[in-house]
Amino acid sequence: MAEKFKVKEDGKLLEFLFNTLVGWSRKKIKERLKGSSISVNGETTTKHDFALSSGDIVEIGVVQRLRGARSLPIQSLEILYQDSDIIAINKPAGLLSVGTTRENKNHVLAILRNQLSSRKDSVKLWPVHRLDRDTSGVILFATSKQTRESVMSHWDKSEKVYLAIVEGKPTEQKGTITQPLRLDEKEYKVHTGSHPHAKPAITHYEVVEDSSQSSLLEINIETGRQHQIRAHMAWLGHSIIGDERYGKKGDRMGLHSKKLTIIHPNTHKSLSFEVDAPREFYELLK
Repeated sequence: MAEKFKVKEDGKLLEFLFNTLVGWSRKKIKERLKGSSISVNGETTTKHDFALSSGDIVEIGVVQRLRGARSLPIQSLEILYQDSDIIAINKPAGLLSVGTTRENKNHVLAILRNQLSSRKDSVKLWPVHRLDRDTSGVILFATSKQTRESVMSHWDKSEKVYLAIVEGKPTEQKGTITQPLRLDEKEYKVHTGSHPHAKPAITHYEVVEDSSQSSLLEINIETGRQHQIRAHMAWLGHSIIGDERYGKKGDRMGLHSKKLTIIHPNTHKSLSFEVDAPREFYELLK
């Protein structure tokens, strides 16, 4: 979800961003601008000297024509990090990571390819991992199959941190769930508990904040099974807010990929990507 700011006086875009985004480093702001993550009056621009007039609306983040309209195409995605090997972006809720058909072009992979490609140079990308449609946050892509395989070879050493808003409040302030998981492909639902086809899964959670009806958790997963957090929270008796498959239907699901730390495929050094959840996510904490 894009953050909107109204221009109060004429000036240049970059200077406006420096003065408006208090707490952001100049490097981070320039990266957002370069990554086509900023628009003026609905039109994406990468020009630092773009002329602003009083009353203009500047958006930072994911640019959409209408808020929450899944059927409308997203113009660009917020790039958190980019080099010749990998690209990390901030995925909005309501958008598939990868399309299920060739006709479906409104998914992260297709949008990012189009965003980074030019008429002379078509960019190829491979998803390192995926997020569910209604989960927002950090998602990683590689620029080659070899790079993807290199990142995945160290995936067990990666740190995957999520924010989740769940129904009620867990009895323990922090805990670990080790229930094995298996996917029922007919129901497209993950079941917990012992089974010949179940795979090990480990989820650590800690209550960060709570209200009378729900709680905000920080979650760290050692494994990365499909629907792992959603199934484990349901097993615990505290389904994620808005998770129709494992709990109750809602306007949005309370799950956000906050931080991902990997071993860089080229430098072999630890590299972290982090992005906070959007405002509407925290509004789910009743």
